[in-house]
Amino acid sequence: MERLEQSHGKSHGVTVQWHSFELRPRNAPPLSAEYRAKIEAGRPRLYAVAREQYGLEMNPGPFGFDSRPALIGAKYAESQGVGPAYHAAVMKAYWLEAKAIDDLGVLTDMAVAIGLDRDAFQQALRTPIYDEQVQVDIDQAYAYGINGVPGMVFVDKYLVSGAQPYEVLCQAVEQISGELDKDQ
Repeated sequence: MERLEQSHGKSHGVTVQWHSFELRPRNAPPLSAEYRAKIEAGRPRLYAVAREQYGLEMNPGPFGFDSRPALIGAKYAESQGVGPAYHAAVMKAYWLEAKAIDDLGVLTDMAVAIGLDRDAFQQALRTPIYDEQVQVDIDQAYAYGINGVPGMVFVDKYLVSGAQPYEVLCQAVEQISGELDKDQ
């Protein structure tokens, strides 16, 4: 998504804004074996896209974790001006380093590594305002019809779901730009 922002930011006004979404909300019932198998069956495609499009060898962390603490930490990091660095650290930790991003120690170490104060970060994880901001994002995602990640919304109107190759995202931007030009 950052690659899309770099290539189409100036020409089409593309900016990436990360929003919270929980795949496995707190107290969610356990996944059925069938559903988990379906998810696992889709992972090779995701890994292939990451490898072919971005040169990344994925090594994901534990399955079925509670992402809420990481999302709350992201809201705090954004408030401190280091949201993109925090997001990159969390994504790297989970998808490339197989770390448990529901582990408060792991999150705190990442926060400190990007320049956040350890005690302030730990306090933020317990501060209701950031949890409320996460919930606002999640409610908005459901209103858009998002039920998985990634979900990309363009101009508050167009939804692209799932891990898509870079070319597909570029085509979406071009198509949407064309439609917007017609409307003006």
